Amino acid sequence: MTLAVRVPEELSARVPVEQRGAGLERDAVRMLVSRGAEVAHHTFRELPRLLRAGDLLVVNTSATLAAAVDGWIGHARVVVHFSTRGDDGRWAVELREPDGRGTTRARAGGPAGTEVWLPGGGGLVLEEPLSGRSGRLWWARLAGTDVPGLLREHGRPIRYAYTERDQPLSVYQTVFALPSADGAGSAEMPSAARPFTRRVVAELVSRGVRFAPVTLHTGVASAEAHEPPYPERFAVPEASARLINATKAGGGRIVAVGTTAVRAVESAVGAEPPVRARAGIDGVLRARTGWTDLVVTPERGVRVVDGLLTGLHEPEASHLLMLEAIAGRVAIERGYQAALQGRYLWHEFGDVHLLLR
Repeated sequence: MTLAVRVPEELSARVPVEQRGAGLERDAVRMLVSRGAEVAHHTFRELPRLLRAGDLLVVNTSATLAAAVDGWIGHARVVVHFSTRGDDGRWAVELREPDGRGTTRARAGGPAGTEVWLPGGGGLVLEEPLSGRSGRLWWARLAGTDVPGLLREHGRPIRYAYTERDQPLSVYQTVFALPSADGAGSAEMPSAARPFTRRVVAELVSRGVRFAPVTLHTGVASAEAHEPPYPERFAVPEASARLINATKAGGGRIVAVGTTAVRAVESAVGAEPPVRARAGIDGVLRARTGWTDLVVTPERGVRVVDGLLTGLHEPEASHLLMLEAIAGRVAIERGYQAALQGRYLWHEFGDVHLLLR
């Protein structure tokens, strides 16, 4: 879906909420709550009293990488956004141009054979586009460099032009983030979980709300292209699958924290025999690890989640199809109208939207 609204530039969250005033913490962001056509206004700290005992929050444990690295094509400077590591050792990367303001602008992808020199003496060679639908991301072969080490030493978080200044990597980590043994992680923060603090988590647990961790390493989304998500690596552990199935059987609600959590669990429905499960129609969640190319649309629908906590997306963003699949078109339209009227803030440092069916 595409919303017939325009988001004013001044509604872009330029810095994290905790940097906007003394005494503010991450959980001080506002939270719009949609139940069908009904809309209510809250702060995120009120989340524990809006859920009920027996509900379950699915959270993404992927850690955010310092995925932006300076590079050079000849004497021209570029910025390499490291998106996704492939099974063959290559990385999907996006090349962007510095804009002179500390951020970057889009750059035409390719061509094949382009060599990019990296700090520390290593480099990469672009080999082929990641997808036939876009030349923005390319598979690159690296030489003379260990990417996790490169990112730790020379990387910085990906930053887009609507933000005010560079931030330390800690600002982009959620309370649920766990480092991966192989250095994998998300190129861009799973930002729906950013407002959670230890205080909010503790109160949720005390009220009988449970958590199910999953992992989905999100790739570079790009602020300009609004493309459907590319294939991404994910994992749904056995313990989480059992907890989600038990919660549904007991009448509790499954509320995903972020579109990444939705993509992970919906990709694991009916993932193994019998035949009905292979067709993805039995509604049973199974432990699964691998790649997903699932795009959740209203036509496909959702089979696991009953609600979603997410940020506010651009009117052209492909994620809106997922929101419509969960809550319906009327809820999305009414919610976004209320968000604009209420001057809610957009993007990864902005306010959040709780959608309940």
